[in-house]
This record gives sequence, structure tokens and C-alpha cells, in this order.
Amino acid sequence: KLCEGILNILEKDTKTSCQVACLEALRILSRDKKVLVPVTTKRNLQILMRLAKLDTVEDPLERVSEFPVIVEALKCLCNIIFNSAVAQKLSLELNLAAMLCNLLEKCKDQQFVGDIKCFDLRLLFLLSLLHTDIRSQLRQELQGVQVLTQALESSLSVRWTEEYKAAEDRDRPPLSLQETDCAIEALKALFNVTLDSWNVHSETESHQFRYMAAILRHCLLTTGPTEDKTEELH
Repeated sequence: KLCEGILNILEKDTKTSCQVACLEALRILSRDKKVLVPVTTKRNLQILMRLAKLDTVEDPLERVSEFPVIVEALKCLCNIIFNSAVAQKLSLELNLAAMLCNLLEKCKDQQFVGDIKCFDLRLLFLLSLLHTDIRSQLRQELQGVQVLTQALESSLSVRWTEEYKAAEDRDRPPLSLQETDCAIEALKALFNVTLDSWNVHSETESHQFRYMAAILRHCLLTTGPTEDKTEELH
């Protein structure tokens, strides 16, 4: 009942501070699988998707004041998808993966979107891990390898000297914690999406995998903010 009450409030046009507080409470509650059973419905997922700006294909991410709401809504969706088989099935019906790829595209060349990007990637990782049909959809329909590789390239701030050779700057500073976390989530999602890709057929796929291999090499030469984070990244 508490979760339902929170979602009823979130369905209304309330203040940003109220939305963030409600989403934080829902995020904590959504760790409990038993609590999720009555609230995992198509309507409730759509409420969270709207707050995460996953329902607006064309609108850019412009209002920085809304970013905390987007991040908390994505965190809630991560918990719900991870803990609910019903939510995993509904995510395919609601075309959640396509909307997440679209949101990731909106994050390009944007400031202050690191957390949005990170939890978008985490949700793509969870969907590709838990739902084989979504894994196939990402690979075949949504150009998931390209989208995720570009997200990884951006997180690592790769500079190119040749087509498949990244610049090596041994004096560059370590990645920030946020950049490292984004790169790790992109790598995990890429692993899932390319899991069945041992047989590359087309020239486009060949280019894509050579491009990805160059970025992965660069990743191995990159350090994170701490020794533990560097180890996790590698």
C-alpha cells in the first residue's frame, strides 16, 4: 500500500523535491521482492519511465533541475527490473531498451549527465542479462554494439591517431569515479550483447568489432581513481 501511495503521488504533477523524496523512498522499498509483487504493473512502470524521461523521444535534456528526478527514477527501475520477473517481461512490451538507447544518445555532448548515463547503462546491462529477447533486440534492431561502444569511448575520453589506434598518453590523469563507473557499466552491457557474436558476417560488423577492440586496448591502459576501481575496470 505504501508503494502504491507513493506511485499515486508520483503520477501527479508535484514539485521536484517531492518527486525526489518519493523516488528515494520507493528505491529503498523496491529492494524487497515481496513489496514489488502488487506494484509491478504496466501503469506503474510507465510512471517511472515518464519521470526518467524515457517517454519523450524528441525532447532534449535541458532542465538541469530535473536531472535528480531522472537519476532516482532510473535507480528505481534498476531495482524493480532486477527483482521482478514480471517487470522483465513488461520491459520488452514497453520497449524499454529502445527508450534507454535513445536517452543515451541525448546524453552525448551534454554537461551534468554523468549519473543519468551511468544508470541508463546499468539498466541496459540488467535487461541484457535477464532477458534473452532484449539481448537479441539490442544486438539486431537497436544497434546496441555501436551505441554501447560509443558510450564506452566517451567515458574513456578516447582520442584517435589512426582509424583503429587510440592515442597513448601516459601522463594523463586517472579517470574520475563517475567516468570509471560509466565505463564499467558499458563494458558489462557490451559483454552481454556480444556474447553470441563469435561469427561476424558483414563488413560493418567487422569494422565495429575492430573499433571496439581498439577501445578495449585503450581501456586496459587506463587507470581509475583507486587501485580497486582500476582492477574492476580491467
